[in-house]
Amino acid sequence: MTGRRPIPDRSPQHLYGKSRRDQTIRLYNKFVDGYIRASTLINRHDVVSKEGPEHSLVLVVRERRVEAHDDNVVSLVLASPDGSDLPPWRPGAHLDLQLPSGRRRQYSLCGDPENRSTYRIGVRRIPDGNGGSVEIHDTLPIGSTLEVKGPRNGFGFAVPGYGSPSKRLHFVAGGIGITPILPMARLAQQLNLDWSMTYTGRSRDSLPFLDEVESFGDRVTVRTDDAHGLPVAKDLLADVAEHTAVYCCGPTPLVSGLLEELRGAVDIEFHFERFSAPPVVDGVEFEVSLARTGEVVTVPADRTALDVIRERRPNIAYSCQQGFCRTCIVHVLEGQPEHRDNILLDEDRERGEMLVCVSRSNGGRLTLDI
Repeated sequence: MTGRRPIPDRSPQHLYGKSRRDQTIRLYNKFVDGYIRASTLINRHDVVSKEGPEHSLVLVVRERRVEAHDDNVVSLVLASPDGSDLPPWRPGAHLDLQLPSGRRRQYSLCGDPENRSTYRIGVRRIPDGNGGSVEIHDTLPIGSTLEVKGPRNGFGFAVPGYGSPSKRLHFVAGGIGITPILPMARLAQQLNLDWSMTYTGRSRDSLPFLDEVESFGDRVTVRTDDAHGLPVAKDLLADVAEHTAVYCCGPTPLVSGLLEELRGAVDIEFHFERFSAPPVVDGVEFEVSLARTGEVVTVPADRTALDVIRERRPNIAYSCQQGFCRTCIVHVLEGQPEHRDNILLDEDRERGEMLVCVSRSNGGRLTLDI
């Protein structure tokens, strides 16, 4: 979620059925979108260069390190086989890893963007997941090679004074959610910005990269369930006041709690990345035709169009995956979408705009300008 917008006053209803849209908020958001575009044009001296086109790389695992014993997290340091510089990246970026099994997985970059010789990712082992993390933990020793695409950024970091109108920053990280947050905090520290962080998890032994996080000193509050009990949103937002940009990465309950606490706030930016998007409810299967190539993909009843399209177009822009930020907006050339967002204006929909992270079809084929 990007921009200086009011926090939504409810969970995104599109996941569970139709809802009334607040026209006043939509008009406000439209104004803010224009403001952000204008301010971006004015602010030409960005502190970090933007990523270029998508890169396909073959990288070697140079280092492996256990970062959290209780949560079974390892970090991998990746480098070019010949030691050449790697493509630049910005805080919030991730890599797409093509694993030896054929699985493709995305992991946030958690190293230093100024270090062009290596990339670093953190991987939490999930025994009952879909196998990607287990494969990385068990079958990728030092010296292994990987096909990698990226870096890509779906969780952009707008720095106060360099693209954001906010005056200070507050970060909230839940467990392995520290991975995209750590480079953001490092940049905020380098720029001598006013910032703070709350880092939460089950126990200190479950928190990866804890030594690096605590090196920031009293800017960081480490809050663990075993010592303090389960956190509530107010605990995680203790340093948040007006004109603050909040960046959060963590599990869905953590993000949802912050959304609820910040409901109606108009002077606080809220940017977040969930571990996973909420499930689709009451969906039906439909087809999507990708107009630029003629490919036709099938969107199952329980998956989003974005999820399926990303398999063919991994560089498609997206961010919140909840229908708030407009990043994944596409143009519908043919067909009638079932809009499940709470952000598009009537005129947006009449022009054929659609947010593929949440909106769907009731069964008919959609032709998209992709």
